[in-house]
Amino acid sequence: MGRREKPVDPSAGPVQRLAHDLRLLREKAGKPPYREMAERAGYSTTALSQAAAGDQLPTLAVVRAYADALDADPDEWEARWREADAESRAPTADERAPYRGLARFEPADSDLFFGREALVRELLDLAHTHRFAAVFGPSGSGKSSLLRAGLIPLLREDRGTSRPAVVRVLTPGERPAQTHGPALVPQNGELDTWVIVDQFEELFTLCHDREERDRFLDLLLSAREPESRLRVVVAVRGDFYGHCAVQRELAEAVSRANLLVGPMSGDELREVITGPATVAGLNVERVLTARIIEEVGDQPGALPMLSHALLETWRRRRGRTLTLTGYEETGGVRGAIAATAEEVYGGLSTQQARTARRILLRLIAPNGSADEQGRALPAGAPDTRRPASRAELAGPDAQDVVERLAAARLVTLDGGTVELAHEALITSWPRLAGWIEESRERLHVQWLLGEAARAWDGLDRDPGALYRGTRLARAEELFAGKGAGAVRKATEEDLAPLERAFLSASLDARRAERDAGARTVRRMRALTVGLSVLLVCALAAGLLAWQRDRASAQESAKAAARRLATISDSLRSSDPRTAALLGVAAWKLAPLTESRSALLAALAQPERDAFTDPQTGRDVRRYLTDHGRSLVSVVNSAVSVWSVADHRRTAAYHLPSGMEVTAAGADSRFLDLTGPDGDVLWDLPAGKPAAELGDATLMDTSDDGSTYVTGPAGEGGTVRVQRTDSSRPALSADV
Repeated sequence: MGRREKPVDPSAGPVQRLAHDLRLLREKAGKPPYREMAERAGYSTTALSQAAAGDQLPTLAVVRAYADALDADPDEWEARWREADAESRAPTADERAPYRGLARFEPADSDLFFGREALVRELLDLAHTHRFAAVFGPSGSGKSSLLRAGLIPLLREDRGTSRPAVVRVLTPGERPAQTHGPALVPQNGELDTWVIVDQFEELFTLCHDREERDRFLDLLLSAREPESRLRVVVAVRGDFYGHCAVQRELAEAVSRANLLVGPMSGDELREVITGPATVAGLNVERVLTARIIEEVGDQPGALPMLSHALLETWRRRRGRTLTLTGYEETGGVRGAIAATAEEVYGGLSTQQARTARRILLRLIAPNGSADEQGRALPAGAPDTRRPASRAELAGPDAQDVVERLAAARLVTLDGGTVELAHEALITSWPRLAGWIEESRERLHVQWLLGEAARAWDGLDRDPGALYRGTRLARAEELFAGKGAGAVRKATEEDLAPLERAFLSASLDARRAERDAGARTVRRMRALTVGLSVLLVCALAAGLLAWQRDRASAQESAKAAARRLATISDSLRSSDPRTAALLGVAAWKLAPLTESRSALLAALAQPERDAFTDPQTGRDVRRYLTDHGRSLVSVVNSAVSVWSVADHRRTAAYHLPSGMEVTAAGADSRFLDLTGPDGDVLWDLPAGKPAAELGDATLMDTSDDGSTYVTGPAGEGGTVRVQRTDSSRPALSADV
């Protein structure tokens, strides 16, 4: 008969409760011997009996084998084991974990801060030498812990004249000058005020207002003034070193006083592993220390993963010893964060898992988020964390999920602010990295939406600051229902209340603008219809008036045509040419019977020409010569010769004064002039007398003007034929 088991108290703790439940399971199965159970389970009798002894938590494999040997459900007992394991690893209210996990070291944790003593002294000397100093290092190199748990405790321990009046710690955030302006004012007195600016890169990732950024930098850089009582130490992520050239004074200050945080040596890593355990009265297996140093190596950003792996190993410790087995159960340096995150995520319900995804993505600032304003992040810059208020994370189960994430140290809580414990969570948890990559564009749009919403709220919700155009269309596509102004229920929780209000206001404003535009279009259509009706009426009235005017014009034309026809008839015998022209004009004006008759009469009338001397007056003398083809018109001493057929003047002459024309030759060349000395035959082309006529009268001239005929002025006398070139008559006869 086997040795009797000692009693176990189930209320003593989770390990004892699990052992008590295993004993009850064995009793219900008939209490078979451990030797028989060992044959079925494949484990030794000692391992099975120790599982129910209650001295320490058995391994999961042993518990599953124990249940299987008793025909129980191994999965059910795995769940019980995990519950007991989680409860046993959770520190009690008065128990302090020696490792910080993903959380940074705070000044109160200085007794657990190991491995950076030399670097802390170097930083202290640098800060005493220069009033503005910068600490650079990759993410995860321990910059924040170096400042908070290394530098600040040394400053507070100083009792000399170099001791600080006060030490203030801040992170820039979105409005650094507005939020931290008072903290950058030195305290009264002779001692210096020290300002520690952690996560200085937030000045470029979260603050997008260039003026706000410049004001904050001016406040910080005022510490460099000789009379200043302010000292500033900033911690900057290494990949933001180039951003420090955004301002000349900042670049100069950083280049003169900076400290680079590199990877730890093997001895420093050994201190990080064993130092906190020694403070807590714990032991670390040497093989575990060697394994961790080997895995970490010279990786500069592995400290958060190391710290988290050590924290999880401490939770799986065996008694007072941190074992390699417990470390391997955590997944090691590279897998501990993911294992913890997956364990927490796997314990959430479906709704809580969706809430956790939304919360964690809300705490991410995706790379490229500073592209719209300010200096853009460098190409390929990693994603960063961002703090969020609890109000931004509101929703069903949100607070419960936040508390569970905080309990697992995946996020940190600071008053009303929630933040990722460390950026290592982004790169070390594949599920979160996948969420970020899957939702990168959505995160970027949401980031910009939040920035715009805060700017809108800061402007007293000015409608001019609302989204419009393509930005609103893209935000509506991602976060709002199609064709509706209300935010879609499925994505409503993705937005903070202020962002939802901003998007709803933007959609309402667009709807109002569209309604106003539609009303304007309707008014324009009504106005267009009215104007069209007025135009049609005006055109109709104009057409009617035009028709009336046309009828009146036609009647006037007919009356004028009749008058022209009447005049044409009256001139037909005296001036047939004019009569014919008037008949044509009458027909063109109006094709009436009267105008037609005048036109036909003009066609039947033989064409006759009439010439009227343009010279008018009573003193004009006219002589028709050249067989009626020429007209000689004399006015005073001016002589004009007109072509009767062509109705044009062919010649113009001037007579001597005191002479009077009494007759004209047949060829329009000679005139009979009477003067004081008697009659003279005047040669018009030559402009001189051709012969003296005496008392005779010019009767005719030859066609060529070489001969002329004179006769007596009264009854009876001599008729002579004379040549113009001889004074003797060629022929004479008495009549």
